[in-house]
Amino acid sequence: MGRRLKNPFALLVAACLAASFAAADARAGETPRPRADCRGPADIVHLDEALPHLAARIAQKEAVTIIALGSSSTAGAGASSAAFTYPAQLEVELKAQFPGIPIRVLNRGVGGEDVKEMNERMERDVAAAKPDLVVWQLGTNAILRDNGIEPEQPLILEGLKQLAAMDTDVVLLDPQYAPKVLRDPDAYPMVDLISDIAHEKHVNLFRRFALMRYWHETNGIPFETFLSPDLLHMNDWSYLCTARYLGAAIAESVSLELASAPKTKIQTVHAAAPAATPARATER
Repeated sequence: MGRRLKNPFALLVAACLAASFAAADARAGETPRPRADCRGPADIVHLDEALPHLAARIAQKEAVTIIALGSSSTAGAGASSAAFTYPAQLEVELKAQFPGIPIRVLNRGVGGEDVKEMNERMERDVAAAKPDLVVWQLGTNAILRDNGIEPEQPLILEGLKQLAAMDTDVVLLDPQYAPKVLRDPDAYPMVDLISDIAHEKHVNLFRRFALMRYWHETNGIPFETFLSPDLLHMNDWSYLCTARYLGAAIAESVSLELASAPKTKIQTVHAAAPAATPARATER
């Protein structure tokens, strides 16, 4: 689904992140947050594919519609309010990255759903909004339901087929790194499956699992800092950090697309300085 981007652009995503963190620091007085450092390496949060539909809209300074499709991680279980879900925070981040561009991120998360159920509402909840970008969070509930990952591949491919028919850009968002996910033997195979599909189909993947793992294993951040008390769902802090990194990765991809496009076809715009065993649970 687009031109493959290369790792040498890591400096650009680092710049996007720097701008994003600076803007967030300026807003920090608005809402108290834990002060742990949620930064991660650029190679984890880099998007490998272009976002041509989104870039074209931004280049023309036209209104942008983004759909966040998923289950409770998208709906915002664990957030203190709707304003602190990752879709709401992503809208804030992208408006800061592209000032003056009307951007809306619509939250189409439904707690407890798996890929099959999301596929069944694609037409109603996604296609009807005519999105320029869809961020599809998937995989967690399939892990928690202990049905194995084999049934998931055809379902994910069917969902991507539906999205391709909508003529929209796509970013997949893999499961969260959390104790109730990790104790299931399907956790790592599911993450690998989503990664393999993204690579084979040239679809963008935002590696949430790897980012959260980096926080915990490399930065030494306790699970309690970035997860809700149920040790499954995210919280305000991790939703904000995820949105910050995802927004920077999207900004990087758009900036590269605009820089490489013929000026006769796309009018260049300047984004903000581009800148890193209890009973089984169900993610509801």
